Order: sequence, then C-alpha cells, then structure tokens
Amino acid sequence: MQEKAKSSSVSGKSHGHLLRVLGVGFGLAVIIGNTIGAGIFRTPGVVAAQLPNAWLFLTVWIVGGLYALLGAVQLAELGTMLPRSGGQYVFSRYALGEYAGFIVGWSDWISTCGTTAAVAIVIGTFAEALFPSLDGMSMAIAATVAIVFAVLQWRGIVLGSEVQNVTSLLKALAFIILIVAAFIFGGGVVKNVSAPQVSGGTHLAVAFVLALQAVIYTYDGWSGVIYFSEEVRDPGKDVPRSLFGGVLLIILIYMLVNIALLYVLPIEKIAGQEFAAGVAAQLMFGRYGDTIFRSLTIVSMLSGINAYHLMASRVLFAMSRDGLFMRRGATVNAGGTPTLALLLSTSVAVLFILFGQTFEKVITVLAFFFVANYTLSFISLLVLRRREPHKERPYRAWGYPWTTLFALIASVVFLLGAVASDSRNSIYALLLLAISYPVFRTLRHSSN
Repeated sequence: MQEKAKSSSVSGKSHGHLLRVLGVGFGLAVIIGNTIGAGIFRTPGVVAAQLPNAWLFLTVWIVGGLYALLGAVQLAELGTMLPRSGGQYVFSRYALGEYAGFIVGWSDWISTCGTTAAVAIVIGTFAEALFPSLDGMSMAIAATVAIVFAVLQWRGIVLGSEVQNVTSLLKALAFIILIVAAFIFGGGVVKNVSAPQVSGGTHLAVAFVLALQAVIYTYDGWSGVIYFSEEVRDPGKDVPRSLFGGVLLIILIYMLVNIALLYVLPIEKIAGQEFAAGVAAQLMFGRYGDTIFRSLTIVSMLSGINAYHLMASRVLFAMSRDGLFMRRGATVNAGGTPTLALLLSTSVAVLFILFGQTFEKVITVLAFFFVANYTLSFISLLVLRRREPHKERPYRAWGYPWTTLFALIASVVFLLGAVASDSRNSIYALLLLAISYPVFRTLRHSSN
C-alpha cells in the first residue's frame, strides 16, 4: 500500500489515485487488444510481395515474434523494478532524465491517440460497407465508437478492465472462427511449399529486412501491460507472466492466421493484397465472404479502441504527475480513471478522425519513434543495472547483458533501416525532435 500511495501522489497537487485491482487476465487481454488489429490483415500481402515463398513467408513471422519475445524479457525487468503506470515513458525518464522521458511520452501518447483514430476509421468504413443505410456516415461512426468506449472507461478501471476482457475474448473467438473455417473450407494448396521463388544474395537479404520491418510493426503492442504496472495487484509476478503469455499467444495467433491463408490461397495470390484474409473469406464463403470478413474485423477491432484509451490516458497521467504536462492531468476519479487525461486523449483521437489524411501523415512521422522508444528502454536497462545494481528486481532479464545488447543492436539496425527506407518522413521526425527541446523547457517551466 505504501508503494501505491507513493507512486500515486508524487505531486502534492494530484487528486485521487490509481487502483491496484488488475491481474494476469487483464494483462493478457490488453496485450491482445492492443497488438492484434488491422495489421495482421494488411501485412501478409506486404510480406508475400517481398518474399513470394511460403517457407520464407512464415520464417519472417517467427523472427518478428522472437524479437518481440526478446524485448519482453527486457521490459519485464523494468516493469517489475519500476512498477508505475505510464509505459516506456516511466523507464526512460527514470534512467535517462526528463527530456528522454518527454520524447518517449509525447510520441507514445500522440501515436496511441492516432492509432485509436485509425482503428475507429476502419470500423466506420467497414460498418458503412455492411449497411448501405449508413452511407456517408463512416467518420461519424468512427467518432461515436471512440467516444462510447471513453464513456465506459469513465466509470473506472474495474469496468474498463471488464470491457477489455470481454472484447479481447471476442477478438480471439473471431480469429479462431477464421482459422478453423480456413482449414475446413480452404481445400489446401500443396504447391505453396515449393522451392524458394526469390533471388538469393543481397536481393534476398534486402527483401527479408523490408518484410521484417512490416512484421515487427504488426507485432507492436506486446508491451501493453507495462502501462498499468502500479494497477496490477502483484506486478513482480503478473507483469512478466502477462508479457510472456501475451507475446506467445500473439505469435501463435499470427502463425495460425498465416498458415491458414497459405492453406486457402497460393502465395502469389496473397502478395500485394490489401486484405488477404478478405480474399480468402470470399473463396471460402462465396458472396457471403465479404460480409463475414468485415463483421469479424469490426468485432476484433473493438478491443483495440478500449486498450488504446486505457494506455493513452495512463501515459498522459504519468507525465502530468511528473510535471511534464499540466498537473490537473494527474487527477483520478474514485473509480481509478485519470479523467482529464482520458478526456484529452479521446478529444485528440476524435480530431484525428475528423482530419483524416492529415493525421495519417502525423502518425507516419511518429513511426520513427516506435523502435526508438524500445531502443531507449533497452539502454535504460543497461544504465540501471550499472547505476543501481542493488535495487530490488523481482524479475531479472534472462541472459543479461547479452540478450539486452542483442535486443538493442537489433533495434538500432531496425531504426537505421526505417530511416533508409523512408528518408523524407525520417527528416520530418528529426525536425520534430529538434523543436521538441524548447517545447519541453516551456512545459517544464509552466508546470512548476
């Protein structure tokens, strides 16, 4: 109880506190809800275009999953050593200073709000396609979905976690239905496992790296439970269990989805498809295929909206509590909900929905910080092991320092690859980074 009181009231101006009521079930649910989204429907087409061979296609998904698992090993130590809600912002600020925390926190918060908007727009677009009477209302539907889930969370973390558990279960069932249907009605295409059809050498290496970038983006979200570390009843045990269990479940689901796709479609038919699962559904169910696919997609997206609201509000709450945003942002109601943080997060998401393509450009630029934030977390682990070797660590990263260094090197290589493949947006991201320091100083000064 002392830990909760301490971590919940760093600022004497905070009102209310977060509630320590969450368990492993919620941890798994929020990881599944946060990770599995439209990416698993879009990415197979991108990967197959780069690697038009079934074995290479599946291998890159395994490698991406192993990267996520390796990252989970590192964040499990940080999440149990520093059991405070707020995500990777908490680690970077504690280990590397307020400016590093500011960069991680703000990029994470804005991109999470943008992801809320992106997923809500998919829901609105698919709902409009399913029901002709809703023609022209996709943006209104998207905004309504975002607001409804925010209202549900306003009641408190207990209801918010229950909604997360139910919607994540529905998502899992939707994918199980899709996978089972593929093996029942798909028919199987044995020629998918033929010899490699891509050139070797440098061409193959470049293609694999580009495919891996897309896969790693699709795995992003596996760290969801660390946004709620001080709300987990036993963070020393439940955070690692949630991280490892969540990552393994995601790897399993992604592998089964891709194997199911290969069972239904030749690899060359998957390549370049925006929604390969939709094409597979049409082959399996005929004229009902599109309706079934869109319905399953909408059901599976709902848990993402709930998870993004929960996470975005915790990041802004943590930054407000630490003086990197207005102190009132740390206000928490009796149900354990950071009310102002949730209100602002929802408002930004709705604005992104209304501005459409403009927000997509913002999110594309912020994608530069995606792996950069993981890179700073891995550096934080190295710094804290050296600076505070005797600090209590309920979980210690397996294979340290080698696994940590490998995860760090892989992240740096991935980051360099992202810069090389999208130099224009990377330049915009660096410009954003350059102007962030005066903004940081201004906010820091105004909050004191």
